[in-house]
Amino acid sequence: MSASFVARRCWAEVDRAALRHNVAAARAQLAPGVKIMAVIKANAYGHGLGGVAEALARHAEIFGVANVNEAEEVRAHVPNAPVFILGPALPDEREHIASARFVPSISTLEEAHAFAALAGPELLPVHLIVDTGMGRIGILEKDSLDVVREILAVRGLAVTGLASHLPVADEDDTFTREQLARFHEIVGQLRALGLTHPVVHIGNSACVIAHPAQAGDMVRTGLMMYGSSPLPEFQPKLRAALTWKTRITLVRDLPPGHGVSYGRTFITKAPTRVATLGVGYADGYQRHLSNRGAEVLIGGRRCPVLGRVTMDQILADVTAVPEVKAGDEAVLIGRQGGEEIFAADLAKKAGTIPWEIFTGLGRRVERVYVG
Repeated sequence: MSASFVARRCWAEVDRAALRHNVAAARAQLAPGVKIMAVIKANAYGHGLGGVAEALARHAEIFGVANVNEAEEVRAHVPNAPVFILGPALPDEREHIASARFVPSISTLEEAHAFAALAGPELLPVHLIVDTGMGRIGILEKDSLDVVREILAVRGLAVTGLASHLPVADEDDTFTREQLARFHEIVGQLRALGLTHPVVHIGNSACVIAHPAQAGDMVRTGLMMYGSSPLPEFQPKLRAALTWKTRITLVRDLPPGHGVSYGRTFITKAPTRVATLGVGYADGYQRHLSNRGAEVLIGGRRCPVLGRVTMDQILADVTAVPEVKAGDEAVLIGRQGGEEIFAADLAKKAGTIPWEIFTGLGRRVERVYVG
């Protein structure tokens, strides 16, 4: 065997056509001319930042990332791509942001002055953030008129964007409607101050689905772009972009009364055919899925996961699929035959959210691009 040989035992197939379909589904919700920011932070929600950036290079107007390292990774795959940094920059990152012409987010007058000092002969495009309820970054709503008035007087900056963030767009419709109304009222007041041509963006995936008319000039598509809807009623219009697979490494027959995995939290009640799968919590298959009714797809059938999830392996009951053998594929997220497991299904059983399921996919999970 070659020293460079690597067996594919746990991998994620990322469908580029599905990514583009989901962007198109978002555009179909919106008024003509509304721009798309493809949010590809956190390794493109676990889908692989470089591969997703390349797939969407001609399908989104700008990319959104969390930090400078992610911005550089985008540029390595899509040179000259517009990149917006969603969160605050560290002081020692500002010079590089300015020289690379990434677009920073500004939450304070101090940040504005710091970036202006680094702008050089050309105006540096920046987006101002107004905190209308998220409480994470941004100029406080009550202070926004005074602070923005001062920022507009700072030489060296071009305020090309005005943004906010929705904290409960998928949970509290009443609050979200009120927040959107307040934000757009602030936008009108800031335009009167002289902020004449900013791109206005507040809409996340849930806003695109539930409040498209209030989304502004640009939306930030995240979860829905990967084929998982934050609002269940929209799920049929999306296509899952990721199929997470592993392989069966061993098949054994266990007698009644036999313990399965650490802690003996599952004991067989009858003769049971058990498959060992080459995936564990080190790959992102969460330990919280232990004994929570999780299933995998093997031979087109739903097979229960038994006992505790371990670092490198899980165990599944394949009694109903007696023909399975070592080397066969098992699907953890995605479709096999007529069955499908969504990231939201795993999230619900693990007591978490689809965002965490996707971003938790580990380094050992090879990303393979199809479509």
